[in-house]
Amino acid sequence: MISQTAEVREAHRFDVSALERYMRERVEGFSGSLEVRQFRGGQSNPTYHVSAGGREYVLRRKPPGKLLPSAHAVEREYRVITALGTTGFPVPRTFALCEDDAVIGTAFYVMDCVHGRVIIDPAIPGVAPRERRLIYESLMDVLARLHTADWQALGLADFGRPGNYFARQIHRWTQQYRASETEKIESMERLIPWLPAHIPASDETALVHGDFRLGNVIIHPTEPRVVAVLDWELSTLGHPLADLAYYCLPYRFTREWEGLADKDLTALGIPTEQDYVAAYCRRAGRAAIADWEFCLAFAMFRLAAIAQGIMGRVVAGTANDPNAQERGRRARPLADSAWALIGSRE
Repeated sequence: MISQTAEVREAHRFDVSALERYMRERVEGFSGSLEVRQFRGGQSNPTYHVSAGGREYVLRRKPPGKLLPSAHAVEREYRVITALGTTGFPVPRTFALCEDDAVIGTAFYVMDCVHGRVIIDPAIPGVAPRERRLIYESLMDVLARLHTADWQALGLADFGRPGNYFARQIHRWTQQYRASETEKIESMERLIPWLPAHIPASDETALVHGDFRLGNVIIHPTEPRVVAVLDWELSTLGHPLADLAYYCLPYRFTREWEGLADKDLTALGIPTEQDYVAAYCRRAGRAAIADWEFCLAFAMFRLAAIAQGIMGRVVAGTANDPNAQERGRRARPLADSAWALIGSRE
């Protein structure tokens, strides 16, 4: 875990002694002198490894500076992780939420540090086919558990707006796309009216993660199972099939996009998309999915809008990610892939 950290970036430094005083008062069992390092990577919420007295913690905070009202909602992350933790769902144990900016400059929360493997490549290199299959089964089980959680009993009835998730999301991402448009993408122009006109009639509400993928979970150090789901910033009440389709997108893309479409899945021990979706349906207690291509097209459309937002920042000269231009260029092929899936139904 320490190997994934570095010295705290200048822009993200804070008064460590103030944090130590806070944790001594609010975190059960806290003792010793505090040491703080920052996790590498592009998290929108700065994330720190905090250690003291032989114990390890993780701190997530809002970034400093002026923020959009609904962005970087660490309070929501803390709330959903804490609620799910009461059910035995694999999330880190939470210790404290601080909404007082006076302590370290912005709101933050403290949770347990979970050790294990963070794997980005969905082909999961370096493991035996049986282990790969069991990791995929664990991912499917965790996602189905999330979608069948009783969000009302967990006190999350006001965690989002139940119903009409696809319609609201299509409207939101269309607006985001238009606001950062840098060129005309013909397939997006077709998707923007097509998607809202073809939303599946059956509406559902579940607790959704919003960014559920292999890279956002921790796999046990030696066993083929998920021990923690991370990065709940986009979690809300939404349609479970939006989560599932987003997770399944690697099946539709090749290795240049960290995909599986050009892999020998049987040799790798990875279930096919069809088998994976069928297993999810059995575990989640639902019938086969009638509108699967719509769900996939929506997931691609959403990613295309996100990619266009990145490209908008590249053109404006405000992008921080060194790979921003490459990621921004994905808008067109993502939209083209979405239209290729559903355009024949016109």
